[in-house]
Amino acid sequence: MTGKALVCGGSIGGLFVAAALRRRGWQVEVFERTAVELSGRGAGIVTHDVLNAALEAVGVDMSDLGVAVEDRVTWDLAGREVGRMRLPQVVTSWDRIHRGLRRLMPEGTHHLDRGVTGYAQDADGVTLRFADGSEARGDVLVGADGFRSAIRGQMLPEVQPVYSGYVVWRTLAHEADLPAQVRDEVFPHFGFHLPTGGQFVGYPIAGVENDLRPGHRRYNFVWYMPVEAGRLRDMLTDGAGVLHSVSIPPPLVREDVVAAMKAEAEARLARPFVEILRVSERPFFTPIYDHVSPVMAEGRVALAGDAACVARPHVGMGVTKAACDALALARHLDGAGDVAAALAAYSAERVPEAEKAWSRSRRLGTYLFDEPPGGNADGANNRHLDAIMRETAVMVD
Repeated sequence: MTGKALVCGGSIGGLFVAAALRRRGWQVEVFERTAVELSGRGAGIVTHDVLNAALEAVGVDMSDLGVAVEDRVTWDLAGREVGRMRLPQVVTSWDRIHRGLRRLMPEGTHHLDRGVTGYAQDADGVTLRFADGSEARGDVLVGADGFRSAIRGQMLPEVQPVYSGYVVWRTLAHEADLPAQVRDEVFPHFGFHLPTGGQFVGYPIAGVENDLRPGHRRYNFVWYMPVEAGRLRDMLTDGAGVLHSVSIPPPLVREDVVAAMKAEAEARLARPFVEILRVSERPFFTPIYDHVSPVMAEGRVALAGDAACVARPHVGMGVTKAACDALALARHLDGAGDVAAALAAYSAERVPEAEKAWSRSRRLGTYLFDEPPGGNADGANNRHLDAIMRETAVMVD
């Protein structure tokens, strides 16, 4: 069968679902809760062959996708190379993929400022309810509305994101602003640094408006740092004293919180990454949560992407997992006479894959808390060096 699908969430996951269903002949309406077009603030995404194939399958323009990196390199606190591994990949940006998918949506089918309050389903279809009192009716509803999904909240209220015990600090630095030595020796590589109680990852991505010209690109700075719950509560409190429950908008992160992070970086990060931070944009942080849903469908309602499962960023699988969800969902619905049965089969296929990514990401996350032998704090925790370099942002069985 084909019919009308309602997709809750206009981020990459929701747009992938919409594109995949439209390729199978479905009419699709996408509803995004924010009032403005989404932006990933330059966030980097590591591509995989599976993701590239999925982008091609839904019709995304693949030209100028990102920056090619050949080697993975780890540096110690003094900036000495302590590990190298050849692993060619292309790293792109969230904005590049989002724009490519967004262009596939026909005029009038992508709706902003449509916060969802709930849904009701019956034998003939699904009704989606919005905060403004309006409703939409369709044959299928897909919750692709992120890790705080309103659709999952109704379907599986017991499934709640769990704080991991650490945050990730992110920022971007322009290639042209980097010291010459850092630009020549560090910028071209997928870089690692493994201080005790933390982990740093960095790599080059395109510049503004997907500018891939040498000298116009940017460096994606990613630092995982353990933060206990009491300190996190303070970090999530803005300058007006308002506590933000899950995450805090980057502009509201207090200056003293940013200053403390920079001071800690000066003491604990490898010299090249400190120099990158000194010329970067204003850093911001995001607490790391994870969850996995035991099922991804109920009747005519399905979950996809982060709404169904959030695996910690170490595996670099968020976008790829969402793409695979979308293609599987469209495949199971294609020609199906029984929507509920098709979605149940989709759930049975995708839940084990989600659990695999969730489990592996948690294992990689434990390395942040593992003290090196002998209390070595020189930034070269070699105990897990090979595993971290080999498995970070890589698809493995």
